[in-house]
Amino acid sequence: MAKYNRIKGTQDILPQESYSWQYIENTIKECMLSFNYKEIRTPVLEKTELFARSIGQETDIVSKEMYTFLDRGKKSITLKPEMTAPVIRAYLENNLGSQSPLNKLYYISSLFRQENPQAGRLRQFNQFGAEAIGSNSPDLDLEVILLALEVYNKLGIRGLNLRINSVGDFTCREPYKKQLKSYLKPIISEYCNDCQQRFNTNIMRVLDCKKNHCRELNNKAPKLIDNLCEDCQTSFDYVKQSLADFEIKYSINPYLVRGLDYYTKTVFEITSDDLGAQDAICGGGRYDLLCEELGGPPTPAVGFASGIERLMMVMDAQDLLKNEFLPLQIYIATLGSDASRESQKWLFYLRKKGFSADKDFLSRSLKAQMRDANRQKAQIVLMLGENEINSHEFSVKEMESGNQSNIKFENIIKYLSNYFNSDPK
Repeated sequence: MAKYNRIKGTQDILPQESYSWQYIENTIKECMLSFNYKEIRTPVLEKTELFARSIGQETDIVSKEMYTFLDRGKKSITLKPEMTAPVIRAYLENNLGSQSPLNKLYYISSLFRQENPQAGRLRQFNQFGAEAIGSNSPDLDLEVILLALEVYNKLGIRGLNLRINSVGDFTCREPYKKQLKSYLKPIISEYCNDCQQRFNTNIMRVLDCKKNHCRELNNKAPKLIDNLCEDCQTSFDYVKQSLADFEIKYSINPYLVRGLDYYTKTVFEITSDDLGAQDAICGGGRYDLLCEELGGPPTPAVGFASGIERLMMVMDAQDLLKNEFLPLQIYIATLGSDASRESQKWLFYLRKKGFSADKDFLSRSLKAQMRDANRQKAQIVLMLGENEINSHEFSVKEMESGNQSNIKFENIIKYLSNYFNSDPK
């Protein structure tokens, strides 16, 4: 048994699992580039104030879940629990707005929240997402929704549901909060303790409660989409019509508020029935006030984030995960010390030519080496012994067909290039 174990809420991604991660990440990158989104990477550590200011001091993330500590300079530092605030911080700090009026950015990143670990919810987890910064056009609201759906379509995921809402802006939200408070005040004692606290600190977050009893009470609450100002209503109508133009099915959830303080206007979630009650694999929306809140000029923005672990749960349920090694192209099996030494030169040469190649490093018998080549799904085995060295040729076995032949050293690259349909480098 191991003396040391991984920290609760974290996971090891083993070699046989990493191929699925690479496949998903490569698919994400392909989709992002096709929509002209450029990658951004931010530090794992940020000043705590960044998240308290952007996400909201009273949110569960800031008040309960962040990994926060004092560094040696007595500064409060936090492992980033989400990516939108760090991306906007980097956008402002590096003056990206002066370089281009519209910045379309994407990320794939590890994040950290100290919540109760469960399936699809870890303390170190991974997200991918996109942020379009610099335009208030609802066309971008549509684009980020299409971008998220494109990633899932490319991965082959079926049975997804798109839910949308508008949370308005300060013009229509403040009068709505008064209506909501009037509705909740007589019955707030029937809500959970968290909602009772939210009633006094951030009343709209009562609508975001995941407890069934609170959700039932919310069903009769006034709806913000019935109280939108003209600008927010026009924007929301445009998004709905655009989705219809693309024949994308959606439902309106008037109580979808996304739980983070920085959202304005369009918000959305993409859910899967394969995840049970906590069914969201993606969430996002517009946040036109965040740049200004973090000390920058007024700058509209919209984006989304998707949890990769939860995405993998859906893919696993739909038998879409590719938990397999990429096959090894060439395995050099040797017999004798001279052949083993000679094989090292050939390994280096073959790899320089662009082939994946390996050999035995455990001084095993030829039979054991062939078993190892088969385990690694090697496509070609080059056998090298004293006779082969003297005759300057490999004994070659094509593993799938079982065909064997002898190929001169000087012809081996041409043979391998033809076999793998590749150009020698």
